[in-house]
Amino acid sequence: MELIFQGTDEMYSLPEHIFNVSFNEPLVHQVMVAYLARKRQGSKAQKSRSEVSGSGKKPWKQKGTGRARSGSLRSPIWRSGGVTFAAKPKKYFLKINKKMYKGAMQSIFSELIRQNRLFLFKDFLIESPKTKILLKKLKLMNFFRVLIITDNINKNLLFASRNLYSVCVLNVQSINPISLVSYDNVLITNSAIKKIEVMLQ
Repeated sequence: MELIFQGTDEMYSLPEHIFNVSFNEPLVHQVMVAYLARKRQGSKAQKSRSEVSGSGKKPWKQKGTGRARSGSLRSPIWRSGGVTFAAKPKKYFLKINKKMYKGAMQSIFSELIRQNRLFLFKDFLIESPKTKILLKKLKLMNFFRVLIITDNINKNLLFASRNLYSVCVLNVQSINPISLVSYDNVLITNSAIKKIEVMLQ
């Protein structure tokens, strides 16, 4: 399988077992759900009646007052009492093994190539950290919502893109299934795709 370098006539040969696999939608969905679940903080916490501050003394005697019986100042039905079903910190971790993750990433990259959404560059640089320069370069190539994957992030490229919601710059170690499917086009450098080949072997 071959992919042409943008702006040249040179071809780059891609391994079939990584970049030409069938799209496994259930696997991709499972991996994406697991990835999003890991990003949840799960840090919400409330206090139950045993945790809120307050006396353990019975507010008034059981009988003879004419009032409803009560045994605690910390009852959930009282102001400043505890919460009935108090939320506690929770881990939303879903287990995904390496083979499943690699399979999902191979499936996503293969589908990007089939849909003509993956574009290969020898290198992707701009001469100064100016947003308008980056936008002009992307507009000339008819790219709008793009993910740019490089081996080492160039500072000019990073500074020029960081206030653009439609452009994301990532290094190879930071790529993830959500980013790959969230943008219309993926621009990737030669050195980056070589590292991805090794990662997805």
